[in-house]
Amino acid sequence: MDFALSDEQKMLLDTVRRFIREELQPLEDAVEDRGELPRDTALAVHEKAKALGLYALNIPEALGGGGLSAVDRMLCEEQFGHTTDILIRRAFGNVYEPLLECQGEQIARWLTPTVQGQRTCAIAITEPGAGSDAQGIKTRATQREDGRWVLNGSKHFISDGEWSDFFLVSAKTGEREISMFMVDKGLPGFTVGKDQKMMGLRGTPHVELFFDHVVLEPLTLLGQRGQGFKLAMGALNVVRLAQVGARAVGKASHVLEKMSAYVQDRQQFGQRIGDFQMVQQMLADSVIEVNAARWMVLHAAWMIDAGLDARTHIAMVKVHAAETLGRVVDRAVQVFGGMGFCKELPIERYYRDARIYRIFDGTSEIHRGVIAKTVMKQGAALHDLHR
Repeated sequence: MDFALSDEQKMLLDTVRRFIREELQPLEDAVEDRGELPRDTALAVHEKAKALGLYALNIPEALGGGGLSAVDRMLCEEQFGHTTDILIRRAFGNVYEPLLECQGEQIARWLTPTVQGQRTCAIAITEPGAGSDAQGIKTRATQREDGRWVLNGSKHFISDGEWSDFFLVSAKTGEREISMFMVDKGLPGFTVGKDQKMMGLRGTPHVELFFDHVVLEPLTLLGQRGQGFKLAMGALNVVRLAQVGARAVGKASHVLEKMSAYVQDRQQFGQRIGDFQMVQQMLADSVIEVNAARWMVLHAAWMIDAGLDARTHIAMVKVHAAETLGRVVDRAVQVFGGMGFCKELPIERYYRDARIYRIFDGTSEIHRGVIAKTVMKQGAALHDLHR
């Protein structure tokens, strides 16, 4: 098995790293201080990323995207983890895979302009009574005799909702049937509620959505009726691997770099703190765990590219990468001491941002349950691809 990067992969990663270092990281402090990304700044980084071909990397080339394999995408997503969530969204885009189900007129109206960066989309699954339980939603779409749908219900914690001009909304269309709809902002009866302020992820809005007898054209149904849960789970699997797994590895690597530099510079008791064995243990444990998480991400991505069922492996990535990030950042606060707790340095921001990784897109506890059930069904040798 060849683990070497090709020349094309190296060029791509060099471009992504340089863009993040030169264009995005200098904006992080302002976003943290203001709690928002100014629209003119957002548009500027968006245009620069598009000019370099870094927008919609997950979408096939035939549809105007970057056409990256799953492995190549995860290599890029790890680099994305070296900057702030809202900057990633504006620069590189959120083009969710369910949009690939668009057909006919839907392609020109929703898919193509989203891939081109002319429209912005958010996925709306989570509800106050249905977080990790995506099948437990209450939002309902009822079809009228004229073929139109009437949407009623609510969503919350919808990331990027203020920026998005349409949403992929999951709704019940039968007693045990869930479908997905493309719902444009501004329709009568569709209200965007308050931004639900978070402990971390400053600058990324997380809004409520309310649907009060919102009338939808038949054309807004994405894919087939009753396919919504499958589309939602497919989208979340990719999000778990990319935006949680790979980015958690990138964030942990970024923090580890700062820890390594600090322990070689900081002096206590007449020597570098990096010479203390307990500090060395924290560094060593962090390096081991980050590298283990990285290979888990790339292995799951390889499985996707090979056409294998990677769902259980993605669940393992979700747990391990998210919890690795939490441990690494916690060690960083300890190593930096009082300054790690101080807003003067970004360590406390990394600490706040890391906490959500164990919660969103399915909690660690939910994914452990998925893994355990698979083990009981298939046996413990989940790693054996030849079984």
